[in-house]
Formats: sequence, C-alpha cells, structure tokens
Amino acid sequence: MNTITKILMMMSAILLLGCSDDSNEAVAQTTMTQKMYITIDGVSQPVTLYNNAATQALVAKLQSGSVTLTLNSSGGFEIWGALGFSLPTSDEQITARPGDVILYSGSNICLFYGSNSWSYTRLGHIDNLSENELRTFLKAGESNISVTLSLEPASSGISQVMGDTHPEGDQYYNLGGLKVEHPSHGIYIKNGKKVIL
Repeated sequence: MNTITKILMMMSAILLLGCSDDSNEAVAQTTMTQKMYITIDGVSQPVTLYNNAATQALVAKLQSGSVTLTLNSSGGFEIWGALGFSLPTSDEQITARPGDVILYSGSNICLFYGSNSWSYTRLGHIDNLSENELRTFLKAGESNISVTLSLEPASSGISQVMGDTHPEGDQYYNLGGLKVEHPSHGIYIKNGKKVIL
C-alpha cells in the first residue's frame, strides 16, 4: 500500500470510532407503537418503549397483568430496584438522561431524573415531563416508592372533586380524594385538576 492509502484508511478508522456513539443513539431510537405506563401514587405517565428483545419480553410479561415494584433513590440521579424477573440484555455504554427507563444487570429497572454513564440496556423514555416534573413524579430522594408498570394507564378513582365553599381559598385533595390541610411536595387535586407541588 502506498502512503496515501494508509493515511486514508487511518482517517476512515478514526471517523468510524468517533461516530460509534452516534450510531448507537440512532439504533436506540427505534421505538415500539405499544406504550408502557408507570404509575406512582395513582398518577400514570406514558413511556415510549425502544424496540429490542428486553422490551418485547417486558410487554409480553405485562400482557398477563401489571407489575408493582418497590424502588429506592440512588446516587442523586435515579430510582431503581429489582423487577422480580429477568429480561434479555443488550448492554452498551451509554449516558442515561432524565426520563430514561433502563434495564440494569438484566433484572433491575432504573428510572432516571438525572444523568449517569454506565453499561445499560435501554427500555424507553418517560414522555413529556420536564426534569423538575420528573423529580416530583419519581419522588427523587425518597425510599420504598411503590411503582406499577402496566400497558394501560391507572385510573385515579376520582371522577369529580366537589368544590369547597369555605372562604379560606383553594383546597387541595390527595389522589384518594381526601382533603389535605397543608400540602407538601407531591401530586394533588386542586379545583378539579391534578397539580404538582
């Protein structure tokens, strides 16, 4: 080989290595039409699922019924815990972003409200929530969070919140329909609408 050919081959190799992360991102963007729902405290958020062996197995599992897990905050960027079953892995070195739903070690699920780089299998992404909304929805920093995975959104069980006629102003209700005197961080019903504090 002549020198020019060697240089061109080296440049091609460098370009391919430099683009490998972008190609992984492109592969990961293939999504399923089937949505999954994550429900915490009666509030459901849709998840766009990536199309891979892990999500196909997860959807098959959820077709027999919803799965409820107990997750805990970790590292200041996620809530995570055991699924109670294993899924096929296709781990790759990625940087998980807020909203990412990740499979870790084949049998743990991680729901991100921050970022972290590790070898993970992508499952999906929580739709339409800002980073602050994710932190509230996922109960960032808390422990023993009850999380339900399903193929249908949960109903809050509240069909209507009756207005309070007391003059002290707007009233807050929890998702069970009970009046809350001093609401703190969480999801409540105010004037017939769900609000996040």
